[in-house]
Order: sequence, then structure tokens, then C-alpha cells
Amino acid sequence: MYAGIDAGSRAIKVVLIGDDGFEIIAQGQVDQGVEQDQLACRLFEQVLADGGVCRSDVRRIVATGYGRNAIPMADTTITEITCHAVGVRHLVPDVMTVIDIGGQDSKLMRLDRNGKVRDFAMNDRCAAGTGRFLEVVADQLGLSLGDLGPMAALSRSPAAISSMCVVFAETEIIGLLAGGRAREDIVAGVQTAIASRIVAMAGRNAESPIVFTGGVARISGMETALQTALGRPVAISPEPQMTGALGAALLARRQHDSY
Repeated sequence: MYAGIDAGSRAIKVVLIGDDGFEIIAQGQVDQGVEQDQLACRLFEQVLADGGVCRSDVRRIVATGYGRNAIPMADTTITEITCHAVGVRHLVPDVMTVIDIGGQDSKLMRLDRNGKVRDFAMNDRCAAGTGRFLEVVADQLGLSLGDLGPMAALSRSPAAISSMCVVFAETEIIGLLAGGRAREDIVAGVQTAIASRIVAMAGRNAESPIVFTGGVARISGMETALQTALGRPVAISPEPQMTGALGAALLARRQHDSY
């Protein structure tokens, strides 16, 4: 068996794969916290139990994500850029562009025909265009994250959100509400603004097929906003939150086989 652990900014994910590299034996996730190493260890043990696997059966463990260096049981670490690319490519073999929007950063990765990362753009200095931005918006509007997609779908006239700074955008949203703007128009406007930021990161046309991954991919309506902004189809990766951990597990198998 081989394991991948993705210590993301909002959640820790673990994927355990079999020796053939195709079968996912077990997987799980838990909300991120202060004692990241302990959370990761407990989740890892739970995934092993769920899969009916002993620790000695796991030949290699790769950690990824922003907290990858704090995972004590990992044999090595690999950047989330590489792991997401490998994980998505495994699920969607012909993917050429990967859009990953997580809790605290967003990335756009361009792959070559062999699935290698040619180049990438990353927003990691501001919460704008990330899951955190959507959490702030949901809180301000009295909604849950799960409510955002259905709410945006009701909009017929998305609001123009001029500021992509979370602090200033929050003030702008308060002003829109005070002016009588409907919540659905505000949510749709925020989704459009996030998609526009991804297009700006792309710099030039993103090559199809385009696959959307990360926790924000689970919020309905975001893929539509991206498709509209990019002017081409965008597919959501199967289990989008788990692609980083899956890629790490696949790379653990590759590393073991190379020894």
C-alpha cells in the first residue's frame, strides 16, 4: 500500500492506494487545526482501520500541502502543484489545464502532453479568489457555504464586485445590502469576480480540457462562472478535495518503484 497526505489550509486529507496504483483502498479527511501533526496521525490511523490495513503494509508515505513539513509519518514531501497535477491526470487522463481553488490559495497549472507541469500561476498572498473569500461572503449574508450555489442560481443580474480584497469586499457587500441589492445577485457577483481573477492568472488562453479541483469546486455555480469567464468548458474533478492526497499517494508508489 501507498499513502498520500494533503495537509491543506482548511482540511487534512489522506488517500491510501493499492499496489497496482489504481485501487483506492480507503480515504478520509478532517478539518485542519492547531495540532496538525496529531490530527494527521489520528486521521491516518483511521484510514488504515477503514481499509483493514496494518501500518507495516504501507511501503511509502508522501505529504503535500502547505503543512506538509509538519507531518511526522511522511517519508518525504512534494509540492501541491505536482501532486494535484498527478492526481487530476490520473482521474482525467487527457487534462491539459488544472484550476485548483482551495481555502487560502488558488492555482492554475498548465500540463504538457505527458502530464508534466509546464508552468503555473498561483495566488497565495491574499484570500481573494479562494474558499476563505467565499466563507466571509457567506457569513456576511447569513448563509452556509452549501447555500451559495443555489442562491447564485437565482440571480438574473449579478452585482459588480469591484474589490477583490476580502476586507474591502466585505465593506462593499454591506453597502450593496444597505442599498437593497438581493443576496442572490451579490453571491453571483462574487462568483463572477473569483472566476475573473482566475482568468487574469491564466495570462493567456488555457488549453482544454480544463479540470476544476479543490474544495471550492464543490460549491455549485463556480464551474459555470469559470466556463463563462474562460469561454470554454470546465469539468469538475471527481472528488475534487482529494486530488492532492491522491497525487501524493501515486507519487509515493512511483518513488518506491524507482528504488
